[in-house]
Amino acid sequence: MVLLAAAVCTKSGKPILSRQFVEMTRTRIECLLAAFPKLMGTGKQHTFVETDSVRYVYQPLDRLYMVLLTTKNSNILEDLETLRLFSRVIPEYCRTMDEGEISEHCFDLLFAFDEIVALGYRENVNLTQIRTFTEMDSHEERVFRAVRETQEREAKAEMKRKAKELQQARRDAERSGKKIPAYGGYGGGSTASSAAIIKDNYEPEKPRVAPAPTRPSGPNKALKLGSKGKEVDNFVDKLKSEGENIVTAAAGRKQSDASKALPPPINTESVHLKVEEKVSLSCGRDGGLQSMEVLGVITLRVSDDKNSRIRLHIANNDKKGAQLQTHPNVDKKLFSSESVIGLKNVEKSFPLNNDVGVLKWRLQTTDESLIPLTINCWPSESSTGCDVNIEYELQDDGLELKDVAVAIPLPSGVGAPVIGDVDGEYRHDSRRNILEWLLPVIDAGNRSGSMEFSIAGQASNFFPIAVSFLSTNNFCDIQVVKVTPVDGDGSVRFSTETSFVADKYEIL
Repeated sequence: MVLLAAAVCTKSGKPILSRQFVEMTRTRIECLLAAFPKLMGTGKQHTFVETDSVRYVYQPLDRLYMVLLTTKNSNILEDLETLRLFSRVIPEYCRTMDEGEISEHCFDLLFAFDEIVALGYRENVNLTQIRTFTEMDSHEERVFRAVRETQEREAKAEMKRKAKELQQARRDAERSGKKIPAYGGYGGGSTASSAAIIKDNYEPEKPRVAPAPTRPSGPNKALKLGSKGKEVDNFVDKLKSEGENIVTAAAGRKQSDASKALPPPINTESVHLKVEEKVSLSCGRDGGLQSMEVLGVITLRVSDDKNSRIRLHIANNDKKGAQLQTHPNVDKKLFSSESVIGLKNVEKSFPLNNDVGVLKWRLQTTDESLIPLTINCWPSESSTGCDVNIEYELQDDGLELKDVAVAIPLPSGVGAPVIGDVDGEYRHDSRRNILEWLLPVIDAGNRSGSMEFSIAGQASNFFPIAVSFLSTNNFCDIQVVKVTPVDGDGSVRFSTETSFVADKYEIL
């Protein structure tokens, strides 16, 4: 076969997208497509029409047409097979078959068309190969990135270790060789001899005086390290003068880092507490809780030496059956009788500028009434595909879940799903074959919702479903209500940071 062109046009013959595989002028292709609607007879069901010079092989796409222009001596069976492949490629990049969506993804479609036909002849490729070729996935690139990320993590870990060593050495130097009390499991220090060794090897940093720059006496090519950078800057300036929008790598890096960085806690006091909980849950697709585990911890950080000898008053309002465990250096009798966390040795103090876990709890259950958020997925198979209805319901009205994302796997090679009614927003990731249902907030006023979509596939293709969320409410209702000094009455100002996140939340 000789394929002249592939085009997407309206029912009136207006071209939206056209790819010519042989030498053809724009006027010629516009005239051929303008004549195409006039050649189709009314009331007849054909997939091709012919003129004296070309053959039109077409397929309706809602309000548009996918049209192939071929020579009259081409094989009509091969033409129809090629047309079906072109029609399956378009839903991979476009959610809806309208003019705006086609225009928005025109370059993606052109690249995919070039993988199907080369110089007018059909290539022996399928939809999966086209997706792989257009993504330009490289195993070597993935290996290189993995190695680089590993090196970066090792460098960061080494940097943190060095920073801790320098910080410890600076503290020991400030203490001028005084004996340091050991904190045992808290890691505050070991013995005076180790502090003395660090002190002998450590010298306070002296202010460095930058030497005055000297001009070289003769020409030296080794000093021209910035010449290439100047040429690049000049080239960028020329592009900017021509009206191009240039974004430098450093600016893009700063912007991405700023977007990923979380804002620091507001009004952080010298005594700061973190109440963190993580839930791991597995439910069956037909209902029933298989396993659920909630792990919680209260972490203490003291940044002022004056408030290092303190006690934490705990309010345990948990009615779900969580099992509590204190740190080995915490007075267990005091905690069991008064719900107060304090060190066994009252003369000792909590370490400064270190996150110390003072209380942990664990909840394991198969009670379905304790599920914070239930997800029900109902796929119904039909002759044309599968209609999927998925819904959520918040069972604990005291929780407020934010940034909820429900990831639903989709079968590969069938295009984008057709979305019906939906509460919230959705996003289709064609590369990972995942449909994400996004809900900004789920609370008592928005405790249930649903989404419907249709796609080719079977009921087993839509599992397992993964759920992620975060909340600033506590699940087990264990909080620090008061902080008091060991010596004397009164209270110590403190700040609290509470988080409840989904570690592994799946419907299998």
